[in-house]
Amino acid sequence: MRRMKFDTLQHVLTIMILPFFGFLIGLGILPGYLVFVEFQDWSFASGNTGLVHSMWICVGLGMGYIVGGLGLLTATGISGAIFALRGKEGRFPLKSMVTIRWGLALVFHRVSLLFLPILVPSLFSNFYYRLMGLNLGSGVIINTPRINDAPMITLGDGVVIGGDATINGHLVEMNELVLAPVIIEDGALIGGGSVIQPGTKIGKNAVVASRAVVPKWTEIPDGETWGGIPAKCIRRADGSRPD
Repeated sequence: MRRMKFDTLQHVLTIMILPFFGFLIGLGILPGYLVFVEFQDWSFASGNTGLVHSMWICVGLGMGYIVGGLGLLTATGISGAIFALRGKEGRFPLKSMVTIRWGLALVFHRVSLLFLPILVPSLFSNFYYRLMGLNLGSGVIINTPRINDAPMITLGDGVVIGGDATINGHLVEMNELVLAPVIIEDGALIGGGSVIQPGTKIGKNAVVASRAVVPKWTEIPDGETWGGIPAKCIRRADGSRPD
């Protein structure tokens, strides 16, 4: 009976959240629409016709798209921060309010993917991740839209996250939602397409090779290079190779 009540609550919240996301997307792209209208009105007021008018309409559409996308990232970043599970490390029943709150924050991030992929790496994407709760050092380069559970992730100074790398601060096992921090220390390099699982700690100046999969709760020492599936040490900090 209790399970049925939770399932019903989950379905109701899912239905209710869809109109809200429509409102959120509309609110986010509103600045872009206003920019487009300004270009359109200016072109009409200037007496432009034919190809010249069409050109300015298209420029207005392009500028409106960019401004609207930035507005969308700001709106989703702020909304996601409201539901962010800061300091919620641990194991939680899959059917719980913690899971619902986590799911809402994750869905806000999914909405941001309408625009975020074309902005990485940039100061705008870093700004978005900060809004979502990512603990971000200075000089960090993030070339992926696939950092999930931002409040659980810490990136130290000078960290580089390669293209399409995935970093997760959660997993689901044995009917539980497991939230565990991922700490990537100063100067570390995460290769493109790699996957970093929750509970991982990556030391200073360490390297995770492209396409590597770092299992949950792995600790990579300072300066080492790890690669493979699952990832293992392929070069020690002193340059030697493991036996």
